[in-house]
Amino acid sequence: QVQLVESGGGLVQPGGSLRLSCESSVGSSNNYAIGWFRQAPGKEREGVSCISSSDPGDPDSYSIPSVKDRFTISRDNAKKTVYLQMNSLKPEDTGVYYCAASRASSFLGSYRCLIPIRSSDYDYWGQGTQVTVSP
Repeated sequence: QVQLVESGGGLVQPGGSLRLSCESSVGSSNNYAIGWFRQAPGKEREGVSCISSSDPGDPDSYSIPSVKDRFTISRDNAKKTVYLQMNSLKPEDTGVYYCAASRASSFLGSYRCLIPIRSSDYDYWGQGTQVTVSP
């Protein structure tokens, strides 16, 4: 079991940047694939990016086309933390951002991202952090 805590959200102008953090408060996220999701008001939750667990090799990552040139997902196992670096933010990036942990897919000792990134593949969720992109 793992408990996740997001931080780093806030209000930013279009074109600005934020870095979200997803830290394991209980247990460790190191042995899970971690996904970032967002939910805008009145819309369904959307999978944005995911990163596989690191062991035994370097993690794989994936981001949806609308953000892949602007968002970067990474992990620091020593800190049990996954990051989402968001650059060139747009108003349509506004929403509550959640991180979640998954062991839905394993391969050669690591837990992989499933594409598309679906909420149903993730078992443990953080409480979310608000991101607002507005002039």
